[in-house]
Amino acid sequence: MSATLTKEEAAPPAAELVLRKPSRRKRLVPYWLLLPGILWLLVFFVLPMVYQASTSVQTGSLEQGFEVTWHFQTYWEAFQEYWPQFVRSLLYAGTATVLCLLLGYPLAYLIAFRAGRWRNLLLVLVIAPFFTSFLIRTLAWKTILADDSIVVGVLNALHVLDVTSWIGWTEGERVLATPMAVVCGLTYNFLPFMILPLYTSLERIDGRLHEAAKDLYASPATTFRKVTFPLSMPGVVSGTLLTFIPASGDYVNAELLGSTDTRMVGNVIQSQYLRILDYPTAAALSFILMAIVLVMVTVYIRRAGTEDLV
Repeated sequence: MSATLTKEEAAPPAAELVLRKPSRRKRLVPYWLLLPGILWLLVFFVLPMVYQASTSVQTGSLEQGFEVTWHFQTYWEAFQEYWPQFVRSLLYAGTATVLCLLLGYPLAYLIAFRAGRWRNLLLVLVIAPFFTSFLIRTLAWKTILADDSIVVGVLNALHVLDVTSWIGWTEGERVLATPMAVVCGLTYNFLPFMILPLYTSLERIDGRLHEAAKDLYASPATTFRKVTFPLSMPGVVSGTLLTFIPASGDYVNAELLGSTDTRMVGNVIQSQYLRILDYPTAAALSFILMAIVLVMVTVYIRRAGTEDLV
């Protein structure tokens, strides 16, 4: 008997080559896995949004009760009265975002390319502020920026406060309860949200690209401009969004480090909800802020030329 099989004998039956379609139960497995997340979004995001939208078009008072009357005039009245707070919020948030980028990019670059064995330690130090509460971190800046603090003394010696006073961000030799104090608090509290996406994006860059740039006689500045920075744009976009969006709606820093002249729209919303008890106006202000930020973010992402966010 020959040990060699013919082609027909070696080939499996045609029925065995037919790919079996997965059962209906297996096809539904991904949807069942997504179900908890979908329910979470519905309960804690969509339903509150619908409720707030309903509240924004109501009229009445807390004593008499609120009723949906489709009073869209609340939006215009709220914006007309509190537009300076909107402008101030966007200005403070934008300034803090730029400062976070200027401070965070060099640090993220150092951790990604130069830290070596100290990389993990530096990353822990970046997230170390999260080990304490947001409130405590902000209150600490009241001591740092006190009139008799070392920081304010150094700024006075360097005549930095003369410049900031000229542009209206400080008052003479005083920093606390000024716009500069609010921006400092925002920058410090949201700086980790800038550093971590930048580090993630920079760490993904293939080192061989830098070697290729050197082989082509590119200077370090040219390598950074042509290779490093363009490839880190997803991190830049992610970091700026993660900083600007929460900073624009923040109210803790303005409440603790600022004054009545530095109130942001978040402070107005908080006051409308908890003190004045004008829920429709508070809800309308929230939706106006969300719409403004959404438009700005959409334009920014398109102008940045990348949607590959970290």
